[in-house]
Amino acid sequence: MVRKPFRVRERSHRTLDQWLAIRFPSLAAWSARLVGKLPPGSRLRWRSIRLALEAYNRRDLDAASISFHPDLEYYPYREFVEAGLAEPCYYGPSGYRAYITATYDVWGAEVVLRPTELIDFGDRLVLLADMPMRAQASGIALTQAYATVATLRDGRVITQRDFLHHAEALEAAGLPVG
Repeated sequence: MVRKPFRVRERSHRTLDQWLAIRFPSLAAWSARLVGKLPPGSRLRWRSIRLALEAYNRRDLDAASISFHPDLEYYPYREFVEAGLAEPCYYGPSGYRAYITATYDVWGAEVVLRPTELIDFGDRLVLLADMPMRAQASGIALTQAYATVATLRDGRVITQRDFLHHAEALEAAGLPVG
């Protein structure tokens, strides 16, 4: 396990390898398998995670979902499901993109992830972040904690569970809280 502070760039653009991965999905799958075999904390592993988060922040969901397995199961925040704002699970990269697009309709362009820490287990990742946002209709600003636990298969995310509390994600990953 490797646990370190993690940051992304404020401004980014789609890289050549992202363009190629979107155009040639089999190349992306092959590349993900190779990167997935690298040891936890490898610079190349962490680069691919950084690129995905930067793509999310610039609303480039095609590039953000390159690292998702075709059989992805995406579980949004439990609180959103309980409130009836989201389905319990979204399937595949297209399901993920549909969910995120719907959240953009509510929160607008100002939803960004500001990662603070990444924990790499090799077959699982835990990302802790802050998520400043502003509601589209009311203009109300808030900063919410964000955390995700992702399970990898063949170097790609097969299961992702999002949390509104860092402690819940750490507990879900089997790590001590606090």
